[in-house]
Amino acid sequence: MPAAEPRARDADRSREAILAAARDEFHEHGLGGARVDRIAERAGVDKKLLYYYYDNKDRLFQAVLEDTYRGIREAEQRLRLLELPPTEALRALTTFTWNYYLEHPEFLTLLNSANLHRARHLEDSPRARTLNSPLIQTLGEVLERGRREGSFRGGVDPLQLYISIAALAYFYLGNRHTLAAIFGRSLMSPKARAERLSHIVDVVLGYVLRDEPPPLAKNSPSGE
Repeated sequence: MPAAEPRARDADRSREAILAAARDEFHEHGLGGARVDRIAERAGVDKKLLYYYYDNKDRLFQAVLEDTYRGIREAEQRLRLLELPPTEALRALTTFTWNYYLEHPEFLTLLNSANLHRARHLEDSPRARTLNSPLIQTLGEVLERGRREGSFRGGVDPLQLYISIAALAYFYLGNRHTLAAIFGRSLMSPKARAERLSHIVDVVLGYVLRDEPPPLAKNSPSGE
C-alpha cells in the first residue's frame, strides 16, 4: 500500500501536466491546429501516456474544457455570494467575471474553439453541466433574496442574467482588436478597462434594481 501512494501522486502530476500543456496548446492553436506531439513535449511525458489517460485529442480537449470550467466555478465560490447583501453580491459577480476574463485569456479562446465545433465536447460531458448548474442556482437565490428585501424587481431569470453579464465582458474582450480598429479608440488602456467595468456594473444593476417611485413635487397641489 505505501508504494501505491507515490504512484498515485505521480499519476496525478502527470495528468495535471498534460492538462496544463494541452490548455496552452489549444489556446494557441485551437482544436484543429493543436498537435498531440507538441502537447506531450510541453508536458514532458511520453505520447503513449497521454493516450493512456485521455484516449485521443477530442477526449483531451473535453478534459481541458471541464478543467477550465472547474477553475472559474471554484473561483466564483470563493466570492461567497450568499453571504453578501444582494446588490453587493451581484456587483461582486459582475466584477469578478470581467476580471477573470482579463486574467485568463485562454478561457475565451477555448470557448471560441468549443463553439466552432458546436460544443459537441460539452454535450458529451455531464461533468460540465454539474460544474455550471450551482452558479445559476446561487444567482437565483441572490435575486430572490433581493426581491424579498425590496431592492430587486421580480421576474429576473438568473440564467438570462448570467448570460448577459458574461456577454457584456466577453464580446468587448473577444472583439477588442476589431472594435478598436473600427472606432479608432483604445479599448485596453487602464482607463478604458475601468470605464468598461463601470458600464457593465451599471447596466446589470440598472436592470435588476427596483424602480423607486418619483418623489412628490414640493409645490404640487395637496388640497390643503
